[in-house]
Amino acid sequence: MANTPISLGQQLLRRKPILFQSASGSGEHLERKLSTFQLMMFGVGATIGTGIFFVLPEAIPVAGPAVIISFIVAAIAAGLSALCYAELAASIPVSGSTYSFAYHALGEGTAVLVGGCVLLEYGVAVSAVAVGWSGYFNELLQHLFGWHLPTALSLSFIPGTDGLATGGIINLPAVVLVGLCTLLLIRGASESATVNAIMVCIKLGVLIMFIVIAFSAFQTDHFANFFGQAAGIGGAAGTIFFSFIGLDAVATASEEVKNPQKAIPRAIIGALLIVTAAYLLVAIAGIAAMPVEWFATPAAGEAGLAKIMEDVTGMPIWATILSAGAVLSVFSVTLVTLYGQTRILFSISRDGMVSRKFLEVSPKYGTPVFNTVLVAALVAVVAGFVPADYLWDSVSFGTLVAFSVVAISLMVLRRKMPDLPRPFKVPLYPVVPILTVVVCVYVLASLRLVTWVICVSWLVLVFLFYLFYGRTHATLSNYKEEEEIAEPIGPAAQEVINAEKERKRR
Repeated sequence: MANTPISLGQQLLRRKPILFQSASGSGEHLERKLSTFQLMMFGVGATIGTGIFFVLPEAIPVAGPAVIISFIVAAIAAGLSALCYAELAASIPVSGSTYSFAYHALGEGTAVLVGGCVLLEYGVAVSAVAVGWSGYFNELLQHLFGWHLPTALSLSFIPGTDGLATGGIINLPAVVLVGLCTLLLIRGASESATVNAIMVCIKLGVLIMFIVIAFSAFQTDHFANFFGQAAGIGGAAGTIFFSFIGLDAVATASEEVKNPQKAIPRAIIGALLIVTAAYLLVAIAGIAAMPVEWFATPAAGEAGLAKIMEDVTGMPIWATILSAGAVLSVFSVTLVTLYGQTRILFSISRDGMVSRKFLEVSPKYGTPVFNTVLVAALVAVVAGFVPADYLWDSVSFGTLVAFSVVAISLMVLRRKMPDLPRPFKVPLYPVVPILTVVVCVYVLASLRLVTWVICVSWLVLVFLFYLFYGRTHATLSNYKEEEEIAEPIGPAAQEVINAEKERKRR
């Protein structure tokens, strides 16, 4: 029997009990097949590539050599947030990541808005990476066969001031990439994780090769006037920040990993350390090899790292190898990010906020096929017709909001649920979550006004959808309080709860 109708204000503030997950119905859960290593590679796969392969030409012209500081600022914010993610994901190992954390800690209204942010974050990130991958694919075709796809089929339509197109018609390689990732995700999470792990190893090998060769052309004068564009450090950090989306992707797989209470913290922290080291080394090597001014030229805008390799060595073969590595490895970024979005939507659907059609799991593959296909179709349209320049900052907005909400959720749950089993605890509490929020707000404030307008407009649409659909279909409305906590979130969580009870008895 449903609860007595409540006011909008009460509904916006009501929180989803942490032990509610399994009570929402049978046949709505995903199999736990992923190992700790596969999960860590999910984080690395979704992160390395998104930032390094594409973002240097966007960030270096803004901050100059001080872009290294921008990377450090973004890494600190991501690192602080990673610790918060590790605690919450280990305590609440279910799909949905930031959305689920917000629902449990801050209430339904906050969860709806955060869900809108992360859906925007992941959807736009997949599109942005697919667009960037297209440039490396064309570069590889040029190196291997001496030709590349025509502009009409490799660039998005960009209307000029005279009404005529200054770009192409459709970015066909970006659309094809999304389609290939969709087919793999339909086959299963474990298969996707294996392919991703292989591609991550290729990616790391290619980046190590770039670092070694770029450092061979080290020019100290490229770091002259290091703080000459210091005013752009925050703005560059905002642009860079989207590349740490991989840490959130680890949490979206919480419901499909073995022994999540131990695996999730290890995977998140391990992925952060690998990503941060790679980002800093590649950024320093890039500036060491090429002057800052070069990154503002058209040559740097498409397959920029491959161009650096070719210019440093004078031999196209190295650029060909890097382009081939990028084509293979950036595939993993698209794969994991698309995976993350489908799992977040899966969790939102389980809560009744969108159609339960997104919750259907294929009996043959054990994956949400309808969910995956529809999300991929929308992403492919954006990737095919929207230039990457319009996408980067929107991803940063969603990521920063998500990271801030995770930190706030952690503090709220520490206060309201002090006895919640926490296999991993954030050190230096409450300093770490507070600093997370401060750094994220600082970077958010550095984003362009147009980014705020676009993202806030999107959130208004999301809230309107909630008012007319989600509010009346929310699964939480159909359960009494005693039914909401009838079952734990899974056997692994039950073991932790039992162990905690036994410890207190002793």
